[in-house]
Amino acid sequence: QVQLVESGGGLVQPGGSLRLSCAASGVNLNAYGIGWFRQAPGKEREGVSCINISGSNIDYADSVKGRFTISRDNAKKTVYLQVNSLTPEDTGIYYCAAQAFTFGACTLSNRYAYWGQGTQVTVSS
Repeated sequence: QVQLVESGGGLVQPGGSLRLSCAASGVNLNAYGIGWFRQAPGKEREGVSCINISGSNIDYADSVKGRFTISRDNAKKTVYLQVNSLTPEDTGIYYCAAQAFTFGACTLSNRYAYWGQGTQVTVSS
């Protein structure tokens, strides 16, 4: 059973930063491509960033390019999403998702087999 756990969310002022983490139990996360998604109240879930197994392919939604950075530490079996220059529009629940055999390009679509429960990010003054 694959279980993903996100952490690192919280309340932050506009312009602030957070580092979100995605870890897994029941599976070696190093064998999976990872996507980060978010869902704001009343809106559909959207893909924010993704990274393939080796880290050689990364993608970002246009709305976060230049502000968010995805990375993976295979020694710690953890994927991170550094979120900087946050605005209230970044508020939402952030989810990580995993898909096996992602050796090539990763995807910002919802085509991931496993999902975490999410971590809340609230940007407010």
